[in-house]
Amino acid sequence: MFEGNTLSLIRLDNDFAEIKFDSQSGSVNKFNEETLGDLRSALDSLKAEQGIKGLLLSSGKSVFVVGADITEFKEMFSAPKADFIAAAQIANGLFSEIEDLPYPSVAAINGFALGGGFEICLACDCRVISSKAAVGLPETGLGIIPGWGGTVRLPRLIGYTAAVQWIVSGAQQKPKAAQQSGAVDIIAEPEELRAQSLATLQEMVDGTREYQARRIQKNSPLSMSAAEIDATSANYRAAIVGKVGNHYPAQLIAVDLVAGAAGLGRDEAIKAENEAFYNITRTPQARALVGLFLNDQYVVKQAKNRGKAHKPAPINMAGVIGAGIMGGGIAYQNAIRGYNVVMKDIAEPALDLGIQEASKLLAKSVKRGKFDEPKAAQILTKIKPTLADSDIASCDMLVEAVVELEAVKKQVLPAVESQLAPSAIITSNTSTISITRLAESLQRPENFCGMHFFNPVHAMPLVEVIRGEKTSDATVAAVCAYALGLGKKPIVVNDCPGFLVNRVLFAMLFGLEMMLTEGADFQQIDKVMEGWGLPMGPAYLMDVIGIDTINHCYPVMIDGLPERFKKTADVWPTESIFNANRLGQKNGLGYYRYELNEKGKPGKAVDPEVIGMLENLYGEAHAVDADEIIDRLMIAMAMEMIHCLEEGVVASPAEADMSLVYGVGFPAFRGGVCRWMDETGLQEICDRADKYMSISELYRPTDKLRAMAANGETLY
Repeated sequence: MFEGNTLSLIRLDNDFAEIKFDSQSGSVNKFNEETLGDLRSALDSLKAEQGIKGLLLSSGKSVFVVGADITEFKEMFSAPKADFIAAAQIANGLFSEIEDLPYPSVAAINGFALGGGFEICLACDCRVISSKAAVGLPETGLGIIPGWGGTVRLPRLIGYTAAVQWIVSGAQQKPKAAQQSGAVDIIAEPEELRAQSLATLQEMVDGTREYQARRIQKNSPLSMSAAEIDATSANYRAAIVGKVGNHYPAQLIAVDLVAGAAGLGRDEAIKAENEAFYNITRTPQARALVGLFLNDQYVVKQAKNRGKAHKPAPINMAGVIGAGIMGGGIAYQNAIRGYNVVMKDIAEPALDLGIQEASKLLAKSVKRGKFDEPKAAQILTKIKPTLADSDIASCDMLVEAVVELEAVKKQVLPAVESQLAPSAIITSNTSTISITRLAESLQRPENFCGMHFFNPVHAMPLVEVIRGEKTSDATVAAVCAYALGLGKKPIVVNDCPGFLVNRVLFAMLFGLEMMLTEGADFQQIDKVMEGWGLPMGPAYLMDVIGIDTINHCYPVMIDGLPERFKKTADVWPTESIFNANRLGQKNGLGYYRYELNEKGKPGKAVDPEVIGMLENLYGEAHAVDADEIIDRLMIAMAMEMIHCLEEGVVASPAEADMSLVYGVGFPAFRGGVCRWMDETGLQEICDRADKYMSISELYRPTDKLRAMAANGETLY
């Protein structure tokens, strides 16, 4: 009947027709412009065909349809309003045509049906789902809302409250939960999905399964009273604002949209959805979050492309040198991802601590129901703690994670190298020490690079892969492949003081130090920056990292980049905090005082001792304009990122932004520091930077940035 590049229309026995999504140019099915065109042709052919009694929607892939093609969003986001709404109405019109067919329809859902993929299922009269599948409307996670009828059909199927919860959370729903809510009708085992779907379609044709009443329900206003809807939506709005503030408007718009359209019929409600969909795509948050999604794909693609070019050998045995909390975390991550790993140390207590850390993390996974205790015990057996040098001889990939002292690492690394095969790769989990200098101690520096994990290892997605002067491309490719295997996002950077994340982060911390020496209040700065979107203010962040660690890193930045990283006072606040033996959360005293709360986590409290200490050094603290606080910290960070881009420390704004989002929790709704600069405008950034150049060279825009600003260019 019809054969397209993305789907086909086939006539089956019993006068049924089947639209099968099966992209010939991709590994999964997506709703892109081509798919919608093929669907238009298929429906035209279907309507012209005589004697059809029922329609089956299925997939020839391992998933149903994963949603819209997000690579097409850039053009969509820049389209004039009339063009945007006309394009949205194309999909909506097609889905409504399926819903209005003069015979029943069934969606056979395998794998994932997400976003538009689930919205077309909602247009069908019945949904049969594989027991291994999942459905959902994840659009709010991209800063947008469902735009192809999801905010209209889902509430009419499962009720206002459940639908808003699905849409606001963006979470994938498993078959049982989806069936209990009424979003799907039948759960079938994968091998029975097709047969069950066809049987269900036959039941509707025969009249033994009713479907017309549900069609009326989906075309009609919601049955809730206006007072009920208003009260429920007000509660949802309050909960969203309480959790994320106004930083994520898509969730708030979705709540208002579903409430506002509750009294409308289907077609009028879809028009309201089109309008809201257009409005949300004009927000910087939507641009940022969609940009992050694309950046994430780009980072993974870059790592995979390196692997394709150099084809790294499989890793039969991984190794970690240096146990303790960090080494144990790295060993755990290896084991949980299926790698056998040797954890080597010179002290039994350190090995015990490493195993305790891995055991603790496994116990948490068991408690969350991720797997059972026998499985956890099996995973733990993949970690081999040892004091014997000879046990690392079989390692293909090794991570050195000993104490952060160059002299110690330069002793450990050659000793390790002598135990390994010539093809083995050694990495260092250093956060500050030059990879090029460490490589001087090795016979095979081409097989060595940095592999900077972020703490806690199991939770932080970023791994900085640091290329030294003699690191080979094959080594970088192998380490990127290994990082992907560990479930991490590898971003390749060139060796420099602080590498990428810490170099840019420390520019912000230097901005904080300068403000405090001028009498600013660190508590106010923390509150302003947390309100701006950072997960924790800079003073609080230093306590979490460790005041001793910060104090150790400052000289690296000052010695390595003296033209910009300069102290503006003889003694900086964090040095004073450190000299008072305040190490942050690790000893309960830093900028704040910490005591364990009822959940066993460190609770933060103001400490008058610190207030007095800073007053004695810099005078009584005074309030600073919030915009100045933001500029003093963010522009220092932004200018250092510009230097990193221009020097080739990082290859692209996409990788630069993802490094901060992955590594330090830079607010996702701002999309990263490069995206923030673009949204603010490069000329505006330069103008703000010029206000503070007399304070520090950290604020001076580069000549290239000024030229880009003058030409109206952007980083992306």
